[in-house]
Amino acid sequence: MSAIPTVTLNDGAWFPELGLGTYGLRGEEGIAAMVGAIGSGYRLLDTAVNYENEREVGEAVRRSDVDRGTLLVASKIPGRHHGRQEAVDSVKGSLDRLGLDRIDLQLIHWPNPSVGKYVDTWRGLIEARELGLVRSIGVSNFTEDQLTELIEETGVVPAVNQVELHPYFPQAKLRAFHATHGIRTESWSPLAKRSELLTEQILTELATVHDVTPTQVVLRWHTQLGSTPIPKSADADRQRENADVFGFTLTHDQLAAISALERGRLWDGDPNTHEEM
Repeated sequence: MSAIPTVTLNDGAWFPELGLGTYGLRGEEGIAAMVGAIGSGYRLLDTAVNYENEREVGEAVRRSDVDRGTLLVASKIPGRHHGRQEAVDSVKGSLDRLGLDRIDLQLIHWPNPSVGKYVDTWRGLIEARELGLVRSIGVSNFTEDQLTELIEETGVVPAVNQVELHPYFPQAKLRAFHATHGIRTESWSPLAKRSELLTEQILTELATVHDVTPTQVVLRWHTQLGSTPIPKSADADRQRENADVFGFTLTHDQLAAISALERGRLWDGDPNTHEEM
């Protein structure tokens, strides 16, 4: 398996083209799964306050035999911590739970527009970066309009926007907006979990053509679209399979055929209406 390539974010920081989602990885089993993933080449661990496993992520970083400078830990501010000072305090709380001296990427988990504080929260993240608490700052589940408001109000462009993205919901328009503004797209639920995606004929056919699995086809689709998928798995073999997607290339027509599976969001996650605290 080749190393996971990296890209450069709009703030000059490096960022892997594929990472590990850690939702649900808790306790000693969760720590062991993350340590194993790091050993298999993963360098991005994605967590959040609401995942309630920041302690385990930090412990996995300490137990791994990989230099801290080559690992990227990302976390997210929950809705109940919206506000400028609240955001700074939230970052400090995450650092305490992680047991680390910095967070490499801090995101606003959801915009929660009815609360009306995501711009102030963004200002708090800018301050946290200036204080040296975090290296890069970004958002999650933000729309084009919400991103535009952040940029116009503060002059600071998010480095990353993590959104629902998979072949059933390719988000072409949002990805184009990201590309125009230098925002890195990151995909949550990249395999459209709990759906029939991996049994789609085009994916099974392409898996045969490239001598890989349908899962690998989908994850390669993400990376070739310019998005960083963060599949979650506690299984060592599956982790290695998920990361081993850089040894083949999908053609333009093959990418288009996969994107043609589009049907829309699979869950109630419209950032204009869905809110999480």
